[in-house]
Amino acid sequence: MATNPEAQPMYMDDCWYVAAWTHEIEPGQLLSRTICGRRVLFWRDRAGRLFAMDDRCCHRGAPLSCGRHEGDTVRCMYHGFLYDGSGRCVEIPGHDRVPPKAQVRTYAVVEQHRWVWLWIGDAAEAEPALIPDTHWLTDPEWACTPPGYMHYEVNCQLVHDNLLDFSHLSYVHPNTLGGSEEYAQLRSKVDRLDNGLRITRWFMDRPPPPFVAALLEAKGMSGNVDRWNNYNFLLPGLLIMDSGFAPAGSGAERGDRRAAIEFRHCQAVTPETADSCHYFFCQPRNFDRDKPEVSERLYRSVVAAFEEDRAIITAQARCLREDADFVPMPCGLDLALVQFRALIDQRLAAQRERHARRDARP
Repeated sequence: MATNPEAQPMYMDDCWYVAAWTHEIEPGQLLSRTICGRRVLFWRDRAGRLFAMDDRCCHRGAPLSCGRHEGDTVRCMYHGFLYDGSGRCVEIPGHDRVPPKAQVRTYAVVEQHRWVWLWIGDAAEAEPALIPDTHWLTDPEWACTPPGYMHYEVNCQLVHDNLLDFSHLSYVHPNTLGGSEEYAQLRSKVDRLDNGLRITRWFMDRPPPPFVAALLEAKGMSGNVDRWNNYNFLLPGLLIMDSGFAPAGSGAERGDRRAAIEFRHCQAVTPETADSCHYFFCQPRNFDRDKPEVSERLYRSVVAAFEEDRAIITAQARCLREDADFVPMPCGLDLALVQFRALIDQRLAAQRERHARRDARP
């Protein structure tokens, strides 16, 4: 396996990161969030258009998030520099002329299906077409749990590792998502995609896990089920999963899902710093769409399970920080982890070459 993930400070800059839920950026308010080591300020103008810029005044570096929203501008409340959505300073109190260099960096930002996506590289190179499809978050045919957010005090790669290997469900989540220890005996099928991995895992003719047993009973389903967790894990750290449960032998594996309940998990891991990250999650489903109590119950179950993840991953991170020379011992469980880290390494190597060519230009 790769080296200790606690020592990986470089970030990919040619991809989209989930930076927030759209509802977090209210009109008239300022939201500051650190993404890939950069403090970024998010705000809206009077028309509701979204902007993202460095959360740092060009004058003396005071945070603009401590400033004041003024219609279509943001004012630094240290010395009053006023910025528009392009990052240009348009007013310096007591001065008739604003220097051309009085500006802050802005970022490409897109709102799509309840998520705010940020491109931390050159805004001119941002391609909205590269944003992965998560339409289930707004599709009326799918009901969603409340939007979720957790903060991790660990390197994002540790969270990636957790999501790339579901064998941990039997041990970290025995009373929530996991169920039988037999689940850990399965081996996932791993396929390479252009920008990530495809993970396929079927668990046939077994009792349902605790979090879904009550849902199945309410629909008149009892006994063993066929379960699937099939998902794409995409760069820089996005999980989009097709999962579900059907009566054992009803044909779900062959494509017949008429008796199934289905989910489309959407989860995003976004680096904050080398030692922390953001975790956004939501769980769309195609059943009981008119029952908010089902959404709340599922949300509580998911959050309980994710807190179990956070506890073990945070403990793991503490161990890794105590020994920077520790190298994990790989085994067959790590196939997806190794491949995803290799994809990251390839993208970072290409990024270094691209930056070197750019810096070498006269």
